[in-house]
Amino acid sequence: MAQLKYLVLHCTATPEGRAVTSDEIRRWHTAPPSQGGRGWKQVGYTDMIHLDGRVERLVGNNEDAQVDPWEITNGATGYNSVSRHVVYVGGVAKDGKTPKDTRTPLQLEAMKKYVLDFHRRYPSVKIIGHNQVAQKACPSFDVPKWLRSIGINQ
Repeated sequence: MAQLKYLVLHCTATPEGRAVTSDEIRRWHTAPPSQGGRGWKQVGYTDMIHLDGRVERLVGNNEDAQVDPWEITNGATGYNSVSRHVVYVGGVAKDGKTPKDTRTPLQLEAMKKYVLDFHRRYPSVKIIGHNQVAQKACPSFDVPKWLRSIGINQ
């Protein structure tokens, strides 16, 4: 069990407007590599924000400031034991390649509510984008700038 230090924001890296199910995410992450998956023991995210703004819990947690072994998700190498991960569906332009902030108005509102509530409950936990700890475009937007725009200054 470790102290929660980070909330990492992600995108599914799927084309703008394409819906993604939790079953798809689980398959992408946990299926054996021979079946097109990554072979992980656990899905990469605690929660997923759908195109319609619905927040779906993918991995249960006891909502405290500790990361128990059963709560660990595989969102960012080297940070998983001290992080929770939330993903929004999208993050890539319709061409399927170019990183783009594709958050719908409903996703923006849901993410804002999620992050503000998380920050209220865990004010010492640093909120970051995946791209701040890995050489990736994910989540396809500037997280520190967005946080300031919603009133969070870390």
